[in-house]
Amino acid sequence: MGQVTSLFARKVVGVAGNAIDASAVLASVGVDANGAWDPKHMLDEDDYYSMIELMAEQMDITSLPLIVGEAMRPDEYGALGLAWKSAPNLLGSYSRVARYWRLWTSFTQYVIEETNDGMLFVEHRDGIRRLGMRISIEADLASGVSLSRQVSPRPFAPIEVYFKHSAPKTIKHHEAYFGCPVHFGADKDAMLLSRHSLLEPNVLGDEGITRFLVSHLDQELAQIDDTPALQAQTKGEIACALSDGLPKMADIARRMGLSARSFHRRLAEHGLSFQTLTEETRREIATAMLEEERYSLSDIAFLTGYSEQSAFNRAFKRWMGVTPAAYRKSLR
Repeated sequence: MGQVTSLFARKVVGVAGNAIDASAVLASVGVDANGAWDPKHMLDEDDYYSMIELMAEQMDITSLPLIVGEAMRPDEYGALGLAWKSAPNLLGSYSRVARYWRLWTSFTQYVIEETNDGMLFVEHRDGIRRLGMRISIEADLASGVSLSRQVSPRPFAPIEVYFKHSAPKTIKHHEAYFGCPVHFGADKDAMLLSRHSLLEPNVLGDEGITRFLVSHLDQELAQIDDTPALQAQTKGEIACALSDGLPKMADIARRMGLSARSFHRRLAEHGLSFQTLTEETRREIATAMLEEERYSLSDIAFLTGYSEQSAFNRAFKRWMGVTPAAYRKSLR
C-alpha cells in the first residue's frame, strides 16, 4: 500500500471550511487538526481516499479539487515546494516534481513526455478509480496549474487537460479553472503544456537557491529506501515502451524525468542493471501473455519488443528452458 504526505490531507480538509467537521475528518486518518504541519507524516493511500469519500458524505465535492488547487502555495511543502518556486523556468519546476515525487508520495509517479504539440506532464497512478482517487488526481493537476500561475511572468493555462475517469455531473467549473478544454474518459491523466510557457523565466527563479535545494532534496531522497520503487518504476516504463521496439536507457530516463547519467547512477547505487531489468520485464510480460489464448505468438513477440518471432523464441528458451509454444502447451 502506498503513502502520501499528510499535508495534502490538511489542505483538502482546510479548503472545505465549515461544510464539514474538519477535526473529525482529520481524526479519521490519525491527524490532529491542532497539531503541527509535518510533511514527513505520511498517510496510507486507502485511508487518504476514504477521508475524501467521508467528506463527500457531508458536502458536494465536484469543485473541491479545483478549490484545493487554487489554495496551494509552494512555501507550504518544504524543500520541494521551494525548489519549484526557485527553478529557472516552469520546465525546471515540473522536472523537480518528476525527479523528487517520492518525497511526497509513494503511489503517484509524475513524468514529462515530449509530443509534437507540446510537453505532457503525466500522472501515473494504479488502482481502482474510486471517488477518493478521482478527486485526488484532479486536485494534483489543479495544483500544478495554480503553482505555475504563481511563478509564471505571464497568464498561464495548459493547452488541454486529460483525465482517465468519467466526467462529473458538470465540467464547466473544470474548464473555467484550467482555462482550456478538459477531456474526461481519456487514456491518461495529464496536462499538455506549451514549450513557450515552460521556457519563460520564473519570476522567482534563483540559480543559487536552486543548487542548494536540489542538493538538499538529493540527500532526502537518498534516505528513502526506494530500491523496490525504482525497480518497479523502471520496469513499468520499459513495459510501456516495448511495443515500439527495444527501448534505450536514455529514453526510459527521460520518461522518468532524469538524465541518462543520473538514471544510470541511481540504478548502480541500488545494484540494478538496465539490461537486466529489461530482460526481466520482457520475460514477465511474455509468460503472462502466454497464459491468455487470445494472444498469438507473433503478437507476444511484437509486444515484448522483438521484430522477429524467431528472436523471441530464442530469448524465451534462454529464459525458461523451453520454447514459447511448449510453455503454453504445458499450461494446459
